[in-house]
Amino acid sequence: MSLPPAPELSKFLDQLCEAAALQTMPRFRTPLSIDNKLKGDFDPVTEADQQAEKAIRTLLEERFPDHGIVGEEFGVTRAQARYQWIIDPVDGTRAFISGLPVWGTLIGLYDNGRPVAGVMDQPFTGERYVGIEGQGSLRVRGSDPLQLQTSSVSQLHEATLMTTSPDLFVSPTEQQFFKVQQEVKLSRYGCDCYAYCLLAAGHVDIVVESGLNIYDIAALIPIIEAGGGLVTSWSGEDASKGGTILAAANHELHRQAMELLAS
Repeated sequence: MSLPPAPELSKFLDQLCEAAALQTMPRFRTPLSIDNKLKGDFDPVTEADQQAEKAIRTLLEERFPDHGIVGEEFGVTRAQARYQWIIDPVDGTRAFISGLPVWGTLIGLYDNGRPVAGVMDQPFTGERYVGIEGQGSLRVRGSDPLQLQTSSVSQLHEATLMTTSPDLFVSPTEQQFFKVQQEVKLSRYGCDCYAYCLLAAGHVDIVVESGLNIYDIAALIPIIEAGGGLVTSWSGEDASKGGTILAAANHELHRQAMELLAS
């Protein structure tokens, strides 16, 4: 089954986001049962994560029964399919359980491994960032859509950098990250997927992270690229499967950061 035209695909992404929000919003800032997916560490999962992914999967199976699905909570379905939907129902579960509105629902779409569409939905703030084949928009509840546009900052010493946490980095990546951090004007921690969307909208200039999974980055690549930015690994290679991630507002800023990260 082929993909629908971009406007129709955009409407379907809206439906997926709204179905997920029906599961996440009633559970946000309420007492939650929290399970830990890792022994010896803390990787939380809640009923909101699980039920939101189930809601997304139900709609995908109805609309595109021959497409593949890669979800953080329930794994892979039809791994050999041309089209793959990549789902992180609550990216930023730590933020979610802390009551911080910087988590988001991430839904990406790959065509033979190439990111072609993505959405990040933050239903509490009413923000929805969308990228489809080079066209990007920010839709804020009650307002007209805004076109995504990354910043024009091209010098590292003038840039604002974000990462979710310095705990993402272990030697030697820790030293590489701090080389970049020492060069920028301002660095801030937190925000998970929200930081990448702030970059796509021109508020943040660079995001540097390590140890990401495919579902952490899949939806964000089309969004950033639609705003004029770029996303690669620290060595400049394809970032669509995760790993080390460098997202920058423009090529010159990306080049300067990559020189430090690759050294």
